[in-house]
Amino acid sequence: MHLVQSGGFYMNVVIIGAQWGDEGKGKIVDYLAEDAKYVVRYSGGPNAGHTIVVDGKQFALHQVPSGILYKDKTVFLGSGMVIDAEALFNELQMLKDNGIDWEGRVFISDRAQLILPKYRTMDKERDAQRKRPIGTTGRGMGIAYAEKAHRDGVRLADLDWADKMAEFDGEDLEYINKYKDQLLSMRVDLVAKMHEFRKDNILFEGAQGAMLDIDSGTYPFVSSGTSCAAGACTGSGIGPHQIDKILGVFKAYQTRVGNGPMPTEFNNESEGELCQYVRDTGREYGVTTGRARRCGYLDLVALRYACRFNSMDGLVLTHLDIYDAMDQIEACVAYEIDGKIVTDFPANVDMLNKAKPVLEKFKGWKTSLKEIKKYSKLPKNARNYIEFIEAFTETPVSIISVGYERNETFIRKNPWK
Repeated sequence: MHLVQSGGFYMNVVIIGAQWGDEGKGKIVDYLAEDAKYVVRYSGGPNAGHTIVVDGKQFALHQVPSGILYKDKTVFLGSGMVIDAEALFNELQMLKDNGIDWEGRVFISDRAQLILPKYRTMDKERDAQRKRPIGTTGRGMGIAYAEKAHRDGVRLADLDWADKMAEFDGEDLEYINKYKDQLLSMRVDLVAKMHEFRKDNILFEGAQGAMLDIDSGTYPFVSSGTSCAAGACTGSGIGPHQIDKILGVFKAYQTRVGNGPMPTEFNNESEGELCQYVRDTGREYGVTTGRARRCGYLDLVALRYACRFNSMDGLVLTHLDIYDAMDQIEACVAYEIDGKIVTDFPANVDMLNKAKPVLEKFKGWKTSLKEIKKYSKLPKNARNYIEFIEAFTETPVSIISVGYERNETFIRKNPWK
């Protein structure tokens, strides 16, 4: 929290996914954006899928920050993002068609990278050639980040650099020229803007989830970008001292899309009915791909690990209502690997593939949570479940979501205060 000369305070709050993505970040960013003046998406690209439901109307956002649905908010696509221009402008047109006036409110960092047409083909071909496919969405993100690391990528800052543009021809050059003027009209120096707006509330939105982070996730089965909290600095142009709060969003159970280890995944043979119930009730199908998500028990070992390496100030629990009809709930508190109990999250993929979840059982509450707006009104068994999570992760649950709508959310501890 920073004191402004006028006597008021301003806050910079970071929202990340605390699992393998699809935790409900979009809804939570949308919910908290009411008290922010600016929203910055700092990582990822078109493979992200953030779903927001307002007054029964569903919006699926992939590149545009979730705060755009408020008519008085300005949003920025940060330098840590890779931009698919065609998909971006299609998304903006979708918003316009649905009555969202975005013009003059959406800007892109001049240091953000572009995804070129050839990257999509290269992305799919590279994954197909792997002995252990990652399960990429094939949207060219991994190639864009690789080209960035090779120092061969193209940024918005390069669009009027003649020598750089001379490197491109054919379909890629045609693509760049098609969107160049529109991109230039939205291009800003985000570092300068963040300094200019330093006395206002700013919300920083991550993509994917902490467990998909390139450095701290289940490598190599991770995203290509920085999806941890630290990425808010490198992907937005602010320093670490400017971050006031970090919140991690997690579901009351576990999901994952694509390949890679997931120790608590439901067994299709013995737990197939439970898996289908969670998948259907939780609408666990990819916003971007439509793929059915892998589902499993809440993995508290992985969640505690995510809390630790992101220094989370609080957690945001979503999809708690999925358990309303269940007699019993289970969550993973340790792994059994080769006959040994392991309580810390391993880096070794082979160990994770061998891991069997050690499950803690909790009594269900057998009542609908949809209308609840206050923590004290939750059934005792629901509170017991939440308080166990808090004790295990050593991190308070600050916000709870009990439905898809914006208003089906309540705050225990306001991150803006």
